[in-house]
Amino acid sequence: MRIYNAPLQEMQFLLTEVFDAPSFWRDNESLSHIDMDTVSMVLEELAKFTKNVLLPLNRSGDEEGVKFTHDAQGYGQVTTPTGFKQAYQQYMEAGWIGLGATSEYGGQGFPKMVSMFQEEMMFSANQAFALYPNLALGAGLCLLESASEELKNIYLEKIYSGEWAGTMCLTEAHAGTDLGLIKTKAVPNKEGSYDITGSKIFITAGDHDLTENIIHLVLAKTPGAPAGSKGTSLFIVPKYLVEKDDKGDYQSGERNAASVGSVEHKMGVKGSATCVLNFDKAKGWMVGEENTGLASMFIIMNYERLAIGVQGISVTELAYQNAVAYANDRLQSRSDSGIKNPDKPADALIHHADVRRMLLNAKSHAEVSRCFAMYVAKQLDIAKYSNDKQIVETANNRVALLTPITKAFLSDKGFEAAVDCQQVFGGHGYIREWGMEQIVRDARIAQIYEGANGIQALDLLGRKVARDSGAMLFDFLAEIRGYIANMQAEHGIEQATLNAANDIECLTKTLLMNINERKDEVNGCAVNYLHAVGYLCFAYMYAMIVETCQGKDEVFYANKLKLADYFIDHILPRMQSHIAMAQAGSESMMAFDLAYFDHM
Repeated sequence: MRIYNAPLQEMQFLLTEVFDAPSFWRDNESLSHIDMDTVSMVLEELAKFTKNVLLPLNRSGDEEGVKFTHDAQGYGQVTTPTGFKQAYQQYMEAGWIGLGATSEYGGQGFPKMVSMFQEEMMFSANQAFALYPNLALGAGLCLLESASEELKNIYLEKIYSGEWAGTMCLTEAHAGTDLGLIKTKAVPNKEGSYDITGSKIFITAGDHDLTENIIHLVLAKTPGAPAGSKGTSLFIVPKYLVEKDDKGDYQSGERNAASVGSVEHKMGVKGSATCVLNFDKAKGWMVGEENTGLASMFIIMNYERLAIGVQGISVTELAYQNAVAYANDRLQSRSDSGIKNPDKPADALIHHADVRRMLLNAKSHAEVSRCFAMYVAKQLDIAKYSNDKQIVETANNRVALLTPITKAFLSDKGFEAAVDCQQVFGGHGYIREWGMEQIVRDARIAQIYEGANGIQALDLLGRKVARDSGAMLFDFLAEIRGYIANMQAEHGIEQATLNAANDIECLTKTLLMNINERKDEVNGCAVNYLHAVGYLCFAYMYAMIVETCQGKDEVFYANKLKLADYFIDHILPRMQSHIAMAQAGSESMMAFDLAYFDHM
């Protein structure tokens, strides 16, 4: 059993009603060519592709996994699961890969508010497959913002067409998150290239058979570079060196000394190749200025962190659709325990309140997470396309503040929803034939890669809040309060959101004071702080949804108001426990001597 139908009505609701994207596009000269009819057609076609082509490959790709062998020259090589190459070719030929990429280099130039839904559908239908083009687009964005015009002209059009793929090669076996510890070296050559030598681990889509070339973005250190992260530089290292043909077009040439050493054997997303890559004096070209590599790489990392938040939505939607179908079909016990009629036959699971609790948790998370991701996507579009410097600055601040929440909170909620929906199946959820155990396994990685969620929490509290004494956060709170003050709806979400905003303001001020007194305090409370702020963000999104639905009688809107009630009663109260734990801080954690943690 594996069901997935793209939630097109939900997507249309957010675009046209909650965020009024058509007016935003119409009022912006750079987006005036975008219209809702075209967007609807694009989303409908993507829905067909993800359901009919990618979904059937999800389970088979998980069971088959990737294959690691060696070619005739002794180079390691990866073969993707059966059907992936044909699906990729179809995806590429339809022009989907460059949907959100700049038209200057062959992309279609759709805004993030549209390409976000593309990502959601892809990750819902087949997360392992979706990672291949997703990494390429992140690499392309990094080159677009950091590379020279020469490098852009060589690589971007090929990446956006899908002919070439891309990766980001950051960490090494000994380094983990601390990229200042990397040992990969870049030695300059006379003609302007560099010899790149070193080994990188955990490289998503590091090798595969989907494209004719793979463009690696590699962090390395030049001779005499400063110690730590300030001494990192970024390099383009293609799998095959690039040369011009007789027509002046760029083509893949001879093999570069960059190869896959092995693939990881993982818990989930087994159809995605996670590789060890070895560079043995491979030819590379510097991206941007020397010793600015980490700043350039953060462009792709932040792009991927937002995409991982979308993965949280995707896994929630996929798990919910399958669980609610099972709950409607499976007969199990009587919802009234047979008190009134002991001879009554068993009810479908959907009649049981506890089953509804699990399903409504997932449904609530799916809808509000999607709304929150769309809010962030709109901020990205404002920052990219607006001509008003103040508006751009505000939008950039919002994105900076909310990126760690998007990545960590949405992926945490996605995994939680996957487990809840697996629980609906009972014992059947633990065996392969129903597909739920794969959903849970695939969901788990989102909390780990692109900076584990604890790192995201430290980024939120330590960098985004404490560094400017809470200015960005307090400005966001002012926006929330301003929105609530202008709401026409009369519903409990208004006061609940105001109460949450007040609680976050008090918590933030308390933590800032504690951090000023004890610099290491941020480590003990950051995760709970992120979750508390995450629930506030959800409340704000539900306020937007309620305001949009107010006065509309259709069942679709009435159910959204009921879901907001469920959120207030059963989800938002969790915020208070995270506030209490954040306020408790790290004292009880640090009370143990190190000897307590010695191996038994």
